[in-house]
Amino acid sequence: MVLLTAEHIRKSYGTRVIFDDISFSIHEGDKIGVIGVNGTGKSTLLKIIAGAAQADSGEIITMNGLRLAYLSQSPVFVEGTTVLQQVFAADVPKLALVREYEEAITALAQQPQEEGLVKRAAELTEQMDKAEAWSLESEAKTILTKLGISDFSQRVETLSGGQKKRVALAAALIAPVDLLILDEPTNHIDNDTVDWLEKHLEKYTKALLMVTHDRYFLDRVANRTLELEKGKLYSYQANYSKFLEMKAEREELLAAGERKRQNFLRTELEWVRRGAKARTTKQKARLQRFEEISAIRGPEEKQSVELSSVGSRLGKKTIGLSHVSKAYAGVTYIWDFSYIILRDDRVGIIGDNGCGKTTLLNIMAGKIQPDSGTVEWGETVKIGVFAQENEDMDDNQKVIDYIREVAEYIPTAEGKISASQMLERFLFPPAMQRGPVSMLSGGEKRRLFLARVLMGAPNILFLDEPTNDLDIETLMILEDYLEHFNGAVVAVSHDRYFLDKTMGRIFAFSGGNIRQYEGGYSDYKAAKEREKPEAAESVEGKTHKAELLKEKSPLKKMSYKDQREYDTIGDEIAALEEGIAKAETEMANCQSDYVRLQELSAEKEGLEKKLEERMERWLELSELAAEIEKGR
Repeated sequence: MVLLTAEHIRKSYGTRVIFDDISFSIHEGDKIGVIGVNGTGKSTLLKIIAGAAQADSGEIITMNGLRLAYLSQSPVFVEGTTVLQQVFAADVPKLALVREYEEAITALAQQPQEEGLVKRAAELTEQMDKAEAWSLESEAKTILTKLGISDFSQRVETLSGGQKKRVALAAALIAPVDLLILDEPTNHIDNDTVDWLEKHLEKYTKALLMVTHDRYFLDRVANRTLELEKGKLYSYQANYSKFLEMKAEREELLAAGERKRQNFLRTELEWVRRGAKARTTKQKARLQRFEEISAIRGPEEKQSVELSSVGSRLGKKTIGLSHVSKAYAGVTYIWDFSYIILRDDRVGIIGDNGCGKTTLLNIMAGKIQPDSGTVEWGETVKIGVFAQENEDMDDNQKVIDYIREVAEYIPTAEGKISASQMLERFLFPPAMQRGPVSMLSGGEKRRLFLARVLMGAPNILFLDEPTNDLDIETLMILEDYLEHFNGAVVAVSHDRYFLDKTMGRIFAFSGGNIRQYEGGYSDYKAAKEREKPEAAESVEGKTHKAELLKEKSPLKKMSYKDQREYDTIGDEIAALEEGIAKAETEMANCQSDYVRLQELSAEKEGLEKKLEERMERWLELSELAAEIEKGR
């Protein structure tokens, strides 16, 4: 069933065309991801579909009685309402019914013989049945809890921006709708919450239209992709991975068509130059065809963000933290943390919202002083901070002047480039450079801010939620840039794909303690699974397994050497497994001691290699023993 159809939608801001005659439909069961470079109008399209903005021309046709919920990037709340009231803002009558029923039941419990109360409770029970309201409040509280909101009576005006976004998300998720529209739902929520939301929407049965930069999220939730590019819209019946394949095929076909057109034009041009005269009907038709095909515009060469490796030389001494602690209002966020940033470090910082991730970055950058402990910076250290907010961005300032405040020129691997050239590499053509910052979209402002940070040629980059509000294409190029960056990178991020692709070490916050895990986000998750008691085999269990190996009866027909090895190999395996378990335990208890952690990691690796060898040898001896037993 078709829920909604957009026909010939056009939207522009001044002389800038956002959409140019785009059309598409949304069907039952569609889970659509909308992608495109920042400034192509993804959020604007969602607003038009949701009725929060108007197109310049075109029409939105919906089925009769279509119910939809819309989560904007900046939700607006009514002051004075509580979290729970805000979640039910779209269904106030049902919330009032739940409240009235609860009050009636409470009064009836105090006066069970009161006939009026008995009658009223019965009436409300019937109304609750008809409204299907029994599980409403419970479901709302469950979703709020999953999203990290536990105080349901808190006033919305006291919430942080991130908390407001999560409350608005809960309201959208619980709304009884046919079409759910989400604009950047994964922003401002931590990794575990993103995991939960992903699983929740995988099972979601209603139609879904969303904008998100989270590629794992798109890959696992979306079954259809809409791409906005240069005012046009392209539809792919595919998730993110399949979309990449189909997009490459489409661009290859366009390129092949353009090559064919150019070959035709060259052939016809030669004919024209030979002095062909438009006297016959055939010649006139041929000239007309040449002119028509000449007038066709070929596909524009695709622009892409290019980031040459820019940076200053970094000496041997970088940034060292020694026994650093930090608390606010009696709550300890960082406790006794020590670490030395390596010259080529790639560290991802994860944890619940409000656990202290940004605080740690600010301590490393020297913006915040620790309560105890010390931080030392090397003389050659030049820090670049890509913060969550676009610092010092004056909307009236010209785009080019915003970059020139940092530097007019910057050295790169290819030589010196100007601020204007840097902006062009970030998809800001000369016309946009001369315009005011106020003309840019939110995502374009984030891209401009990133260009400004890199224009400073840092050798240590601190990135605080760098994937928020950046389009996927820019993220891909940023990831490639970080791979070749000659310096250290420390990033706070909830983007699992970004962490997997760029980071080699994870710092995980847990109650003020910071634990270190080698590898990207997927490696961290695998390590966490192994730490669970039900998933990990106990040391006693491993020892018992080795004891069983020892209990093999001696074999009379083995050589003396094999017999002796077979008798003792169980003890060796048990000792190796106990050594590995001991190393793992010690590693878990010394996450802040990087030097010792490296030693233990090497020791554990050696033990595991030796254990593998001894297990292979045990299998050989066991097979030999089985053959001897069989021959008896």
